[in-house]
Amino acid sequence: MSKTSRPPRFVLLRYLSGVLLNRVLFSCAVLVGLLEILALLEQTTPILQRHLGVAGIFTYAGMRLPFLMAGALPLSLLIGALVMLSQMTLASEMAILQASGLSMLGLYKRLIPATLIIGALGVVLDDQVTPRSEQALAAWWNRTDPHPEKGHAFWFHEGRQVARVTYVADGGNMLSGLDIYSRDEKGLLQEVIHADRADYTHANGWVLHTVKRIQINDPTATRLPSEEQRNWQTTLHPWDFIRLSTENPPLSSGTIIGMLRGHLPSDSSPGFLQAGLLERFLRPAAMLVLLLIAMPVIYIPPRTGTRSWLPVWCLGAGLLFIVAQGLLRAMGNAGLLPPPVATVPGLIIFTLGAATVLLRNEAK
Repeated sequence: MSKTSRPPRFVLLRYLSGVLLNRVLFSCAVLVGLLEILALLEQTTPILQRHLGVAGIFTYAGMRLPFLMAGALPLSLLIGALVMLSQMTLASEMAILQASGLSMLGLYKRLIPATLIIGALGVVLDDQVTPRSEQALAAWWNRTDPHPEKGHAFWFHEGRQVARVTYVADGGNMLSGLDIYSRDEKGLLQEVIHADRADYTHANGWVLHTVKRIQINDPTATRLPSEEQRNWQTTLHPWDFIRLSTENPPLSSGTIIGMLRGHLPSDSSPGFLQAGLLERFLRPAAMLVLLLIAMPVIYIPPRTGTRSWLPVWCLGAGLLFIVAQGLLRAMGNAGLLPPPVATVPGLIIFTLGAATVLLRNEAK
């Protein structure tokens, strides 16, 4: 007897997931391409002035790619979902699915796995790939800078020490104008060290040059003899100073947790770090909200067709969600809102709003 063939399972799930991933990746490629062109229009002249040539242009574009891709993913998901659902609605595919018993909730459930894959990709890009590529780009940019002295000064703290660096050169291997302020367990100043320059080698670590020291014994301060060279006992490496010299660099979750625990030097407030960490791991939830915002396009009236304004309204609502999340995050970074308030309420508000619109259309 021949065995009866079973119908393949998850056919609709695979079809919808494949179409959504295809549309999102295409949208992401277009957006990233536009962003790369805009970035190169701004940076091509400095690259050529440094005599880096065409190779330098491709190096810059390649190192910048993960950062641009991570930033474009949310908007790519919104556009890709709108295009997919609009095409299926106008081609009567959605009417066929609804006639076969597929509800709006069932459609949303079958799009969740692909959306979570895109959200997980965004988390990996934000947490692992982008921090490394941006740090490599910053080190390369600093190493090829003919005038590193024009760089900005920055402060940071490591344990009980607070330090200031005038500028960083040679890809983080040379520090100029280093001031180190050492404190006791009560936070009182104990010693001040000034070095004209600090160089890093793999054999000797950090070596300070032309060192001046002042030891503070309350209520007097004693100037100690100058030293030509002095080893600096620190756990910092050149890439740490590249990170510290960059304004708001992307950070991995391991780096953020190390900063919050005091194991790594930091120039950011705890609220800024906590908000960034919370927002990163809520990225898949934000993607699900964007998918929900795009769902009302399945209710485009058949006679309206491409003249319907519904996709435009959904796109506007999605952009409003992205902007609102950015504003709340900025307020969290500035310390005006606690990290949970700066990340979670926007997800809840827009989820409820999109669900209300869907339920009202479903009831008609």
